[in-house]
Amino acid sequence: MTQEPQLPRIVVVDDEPSARHGLEKLLRHEGFDVRIDADGAAALRTAAEFAPDVVVTDLRMPKMDGMELLKRLREQDRDIPVIVVTAFGEVASAVAAMQAGADDYQTKPVEIDALVLAIRRAMERRALRSEAENLRRQLRERDGSGLQGLLGTSPAMQQVYRTAKQVAGARATVLLTGESGTGKGELARAIHGLGPRAKQPFVALHCAALAESLLESELFGHEKGSFTGADRQRIGRFEQADKGTLFLDEIGEISPTLQVKLLRVLQERTFERVGGGESIKVDVRVIAATNRDLAREVREGRFREDLFYRLNVVHVELPPLRLRGRDSLLLAEHFLQRFVAENHASIRGFSERAQAKIARHTWPGNVRELENAIERAVVLCDADQIDADHLPFEGAPDVQGGIRIPGATMAEIERHAILSTLDAVGGSTTRAAEILDISVRTIQYRLHAYGKR
Repeated sequence: MTQEPQLPRIVVVDDEPSARHGLEKLLRHEGFDVRIDADGAAALRTAAEFAPDVVVTDLRMPKMDGMELLKRLREQDRDIPVIVVTAFGEVASAVAAMQAGADDYQTKPVEIDALVLAIRRAMERRALRSEAENLRRQLRERDGSGLQGLLGTSPAMQQVYRTAKQVAGARATVLLTGESGTGKGELARAIHGLGPRAKQPFVALHCAALAESLLESELFGHEKGSFTGADRQRIGRFEQADKGTLFLDEIGEISPTLQVKLLRVLQERTFERVGGGESIKVDVRVIAATNRDLAREVREGRFREDLFYRLNVVHVELPPLRLRGRDSLLLAEHFLQRFVAENHASIRGFSERAQAKIARHTWPGNVRELENAIERAVVLCDADQIDADHLPFEGAPDVQGGIRIPGATMAEIERHAILSTLDAVGGSTTRAAEILDISVRTIQYRLHAYGKR
């Protein structure tokens, strides 16, 4: 018998009966399992028994106010999302609550659509933190590396691990590059989780997903009335990430105007909300990511050189999956275990034909493509093993001389040429450089990138 999915659990705390009963009715209509309480003391007992996904609380209440409730909830469960509700004109109190650990705030009268969006965002952030923590624990148990959001034993990934651990404790801005789907977001979370800001907010923003005007508001927030539809003050991602980490994905997509404003924040650590004049100071560690060649974007005039150097204090390039050797099989096993558990399947592994197909595929979509492929295979598999026919991609072309022909990238061809030449001359970089007509320094640099030296 199929088990009914559990509804998200919400606790609403407000000393005004009409307010809490009204929110209870509206949130139940939106598909939540809701409990209500009139004061903070009662809410603490409910939270201990009910294990809510999110707590929505008024700030001004008798017996125990919202700030004290927030503090006590954090003592019970440091990761529980809390959204505070405050009267219009008391936004300073809401800001203080967010600095104390609240996830978001709403002003009265509460708009149900805005509240539901805030609840779902808070739940998504908690789910991401939980998943990252589970992965971190699993990999720590396996090899003690502490970078549990990233699986891989290839030399290229070992170099990524070393660099991430070295920079985690610093405040320096980090630029992550690599093809789409290589795991830049996971690496950003791992760097945050390994550093002294680990218990502070990790806030992510996909810069390519929003128009310029909306992106500016998301980054810096806005004041009420600053533009059409701005019916309340909004705190931006920089303020939300204060004392923590802000991850800016697809940074290469932002407009020249926003590039100037972002540069100023990185230089001065201050900004103003859209439509506001107050200078706001924040302590935020910025990690940016892109699949573009920003150096070329600078040369061609599409990206500011000064911003590029501000972002590129520490550069980490994630290798594509096709250059990570047997990591594809390690990741495939990891995803198989996860999706078998999620789908209550009885699949015990991959056939030899399936393993060969995975190992030979070029993975243009990288880890994300592999994850989707394994999930689909688990869903469609009607046997106790996943076979090659269950995998939703074409077989790779034949491998000749160590590289795939056709379909090899320039990076693969270059790597094969350097390593095979070094092997032929007994490891002499000088002799290999003469044969390939490149400098010894270039060979040494490439070997370092390959994790060979």
